[in-house]
Amino acid sequence: MIAEYGFNATLTARPGMGDRLVDLLLTGLDEGSPGASEHCVVYLVSRSASAPDVVHVTEGWTSEEDHHRIFAGEAAQAIVAQIDGLLAKESEFTDYVPVRGKAAF
Repeated sequence: MIAEYGFNATLTARPGMGDRLVDLLLTGLDEGSPGASEHCVVYLVSRSASAPDVVHVTEGWTSEEDHHRIFAGEAAQAIVAQIDGLLAKESEFTDYVPVRGKAAF
């Protein structure tokens, strides 16, 4: 499948909560979670090399509609609700239209 919609999110955890935030975001890959959906073609969780409580998420989706539909679901909303309690400030989002690339994890 090809990603037609994507975004990057930068999340800043409360001091010392970066590991917990990463662990929670990685549950997004579990069966039944958003990142496990056939419509999610890229789900990458990264840490800042210089600030361990800053976490980046890169996602690529088959369409913006698929992303919104999946994230409106119960599994995604449960993760989002838990994330909010770990954050030191509001997350920053940048949406984009993927052109071409490579992902091998």
